[in-house]
Amino acid sequence: MKQLNNYMDEVYYQQDSILEDVLASIAANVMPAISVSPSSGKLLTMLVSITGAKTILEIGALGGYSGICLARGIEGEGSLTSLELEEKYAQLAAKNLAKAGFAEHVTYITGPALVSLDRLVAEERRFDFFFIDADKDNYENYLAYCIKLAKPGALIVTDNVLAAGSVADLTIAPKRYTAIMKQFNVTVANHPQLDSILLPIGDGMTVSKVKK
Repeated sequence: MKQLNNYMDEVYYQQDSILEDVLASIAANVMPAISVSPSSGKLLTMLVSITGAKTILEIGALGGYSGICLARGIEGEGSLTSLELEEKYAQLAAKNLAKAGFAEHVTYITGPALVSLDRLVAEERRFDFFFIDADKDNYENYLAYCIKLAKPGALIVTDNVLAAGSVADLTIAPKRYTAIMKQFNVTVANHPQLDSILLPIGDGMTVSKVKK
C-alpha cells in the first residue's frame, strides 16, 4: 500500500510551494505529521470542483493542508467551515489559508466537534460537501451529523478508513482504531441514505453521496 501511494505521489504530484510550506509550519509547531497525502489532497480539490460544491464542512483542520485543497476546488463564490478541537491548530490553519489566498472564504470553529455540530444543526445550516478527518472514535457520530446537515446529493468524504491497510491485511500490525474503521466501513457501505465507495488512496477514503 505504501509503495503504491508513493508511486501515485511521484507520478501525479507537482511541486506545490504553498502546501510544502504548510507541512513545514506543522513540523515547526511540533504538530502531528498526519496531513492527507498529496494525491489525497488533489482528489479533494477535484471532487469539490467536479461536484460544484459551494458550502463545505471540514471536521479536523490540523494545519490547513486539506483546507487549502478543499478551498482550491471551489469555483466562484463559496465557503469552507472548519471544525478544530485545538485553538493552536486552528490559528495555524487560518494563517496558512490566508497565505494561500482563502482568508475570506474560511471560518474556523474551535472546541469539541460534536458540540459545534450540534450548534450547526440548531442553526439549520446545510452543506453540499463534507470532509471527515478527526478522532476516529467519533467517526460514526460525525457521519450521522453530516447526513443531518447535508443538502440532497451532498458528498461526504472520510479519511484513514484503511488504517494503514490493517483493516484488510492481518499481517499488518493493527492500529488503535483498526476495529473502529472496520465497523465504520461496514456502516458506510450499508447505510440506507448513502451510495458509497472506498478508494485506496492515501490511507483510504470513503466517498459517499447522500441520496436525494
